[in-house]
Amino acid sequence: SLSESPCFSYVLLKLKEMFNSKFGSIPKFYVRAPGRVNIIGEHIDYCGYSVLPMAIEQDVLIAVEPVKTYTLQLANTNPLYPDFSTSANNIQIDKTKALWHNYFLCGLKGIQEHFGLSNLTGMNCLVDGNIPPSSGLSSSSALVCCAGLVTLTVLGRNLSKVELAEICAKSERYIGTEGGGMDQSISFLAEEGTAKLIEFSPLRATDVKLPSGAVFVIANSCVEMNKAATSHFNIRVMECRLAAKLLAKYKNLQWDNVLRLEEVQAKLGISLEEMLLVTEDALHPEPYNPEEICRCLGISLEELRTQILSPNTQGVLIFKLYQRAKHVYSEAARVLQFKKICEEAPENMVQLLGELMNQSHMSCQDMYECSCPELDQLVDICRKFGAQGSRLTGAGWGGCTVSIVPADKLPSFLANVHKAYYQRSDGSLAPEKQSLFATKPGGGALVFLEA
Repeated sequence: SLSESPCFSYVLLKLKEMFNSKFGSIPKFYVRAPGRVNIIGEHIDYCGYSVLPMAIEQDVLIAVEPVKTYTLQLANTNPLYPDFSTSANNIQIDKTKALWHNYFLCGLKGIQEHFGLSNLTGMNCLVDGNIPPSSGLSSSSALVCCAGLVTLTVLGRNLSKVELAEICAKSERYIGTEGGGMDQSISFLAEEGTAKLIEFSPLRATDVKLPSGAVFVIANSCVEMNKAATSHFNIRVMECRLAAKLLAKYKNLQWDNVLRLEEVQAKLGISLEEMLLVTEDALHPEPYNPEEICRCLGISLEELRTQILSPNTQGVLIFKLYQRAKHVYSEAARVLQFKKICEEAPENMVQLLGELMNQSHMSCQDMYECSCPELDQLVDICRKFGAQGSRLTGAGWGGCTVSIVPADKLPSFLANVHKAYYQRSDGSLAPEKQSLFATKPGGGALVFLEA
C-alpha cells in the first residue's frame, strides 16, 4: 500500500525537510488526495448522471502544522505558485482570479461553513503535488479535497467520505465552476484496484472491475485548459439546464424547478433511448437565441437573465440545446453499457469498451464541441498505434486523452505515440509538459500522522 512504499516515504521526508526550512518547525500531520481520470461519462455529472472514473497515483500532498495564532500560511513546493497568508477568520475567495490558493480556501471554507464555525485555528501548510495542472486530471479538485480534509483534521471533527465529497463539491463552486461532483467523489471514495461507478442524489460508489488484459493510458495534449478561467464549461452547464427546461415544458411537466436533464427522464419514467427520441421531437438542431428560449418558456428576457442564467452566461447569444441534450443522454447510456460489459466480461470486452470510448469522443467532438484539434490528433495517433479506444477526458478543450490498450501492445504503443505526438521536429512541446503514462486505479484521500 501507499504509506508503506519506500518511494512515498521519501516524498514525505523531503516534504518534512522543506516544511522545516520554510516554517522552522515540524509538520504534525500530512494529507493526500489523488487526481483522477474519467474513463467514460464526459460532462454528465452536472446533469445528474452516473460517471465512471478511477483515481490515479498522482496526488496533492499537504504537510500541516496547526498554530495558536489565527493566521493561515500557505506555501507551495512549486516556485510558480507564490506564498499566501490570510486571517483564518476572514476567508475571501476572489472568483475573478484562478489563483492556486483559492482552491485551498474553497475546501477550508466548505468545512468551516458546514460546522457553522466563525473562529478557525491558524495553520502552516506546505503544498506539494505531481498532478499536471490544467490537464483535466483534476489537480484543482484534489487540492480542494485535500484542504477540506486538512481543515477537518485540524478541527478534530469527523465526517464520512460521502459527506466530505459532497461538501467539497459544493465548496468548489466558490471559485465559479458549476461542476457536478465527480472529481471530489472519486478523490474520497476511490479504492486501489477498482474503478468506480459514481451515482448522484444520493451519492454512492460501486466497484467496476476493469479488464485484466488491458491498460488505460493517459496522454497529455499539452494544451492547457483552466476550466474556472473559461466560460466554455459554464455555458455547457447552462445549455443543459435550458435544454432540460424546454424538454420538460414540451412534455407538460412543471419546468420552472427543473435544473438537470436527468430530472426530466426521472419524471417521465422512460429509458435513455426514449429520451433521445423525445429530444428529436422537442428540440431543433439550429441554435436557439435568448428570445426564442423566452418564447418557448413564456417568460421575459429579464426573467431568463435573472432567474435562470448564471452571472457569467448572461451575455451568451446562442445556445445549442439539441446537440447538448443528445450528447448527455447518449453518453449516460454509454456509461451503463460500459459497466455492464465489465460485469459480463465477454471475450471481446476490450474491443467493445474501446468502441464505447470512441463513440464518446465523437459525441464530445460533434455534439458537445468540447474537443480541440490537438486532442483529435492525439486520439487518432493513439488509435493508429494500438489503442482499441481513445477519447478526451476531464472536460476537454485541451488536457488529456485516455486510451484502452491491450497489455501486450503497451511498450510499442508508448514508444510510437511518444514519437508521433511529442517528438515533433519543431520542438514545440516543452518536455516537462509531456505526460504519457499507463495508469492503474489508485486509492482515495488519506491522513498520515508522521513521515
